[in-house]
Amino acid sequence: MLDFYLIKDEQITPDSPTGLEFIGQLNDRTFRNLQNKGVIDKRYEYHSDFRWDIETILQMRLNGTKLQTHKDTDIIQLFQIIDISENKKSGIIAFGD
Repeated sequence: MLDFYLIKDEQITPDSPTGLEFIGQLNDRTFRNLQNKGVIDKRYEYHSDFRWDIETILQMRLNGTKLQTHKDTDIIQLFQIIDISENKKSGIIAFGD
């Protein structure tokens, strides 16, 4: 699973998620589906750690909203994660395992 945590854009990237607020996770299939739909950029790798700043998150929201149907579970799962980020005005860091 790819685990997502809140991290402020100006915060230094930590080596581990210790002390960060966990906000959700995506499995490999969902992550790849979102990449194939153009919601998540293909430069991000599922088994790697990466960050999304607030600007990137807003772009993903826009991309997903253009494609979203009420039954698209991939986009629904991602939006649950980025909703938290947007409400807390925070970026996201992902740790792959």
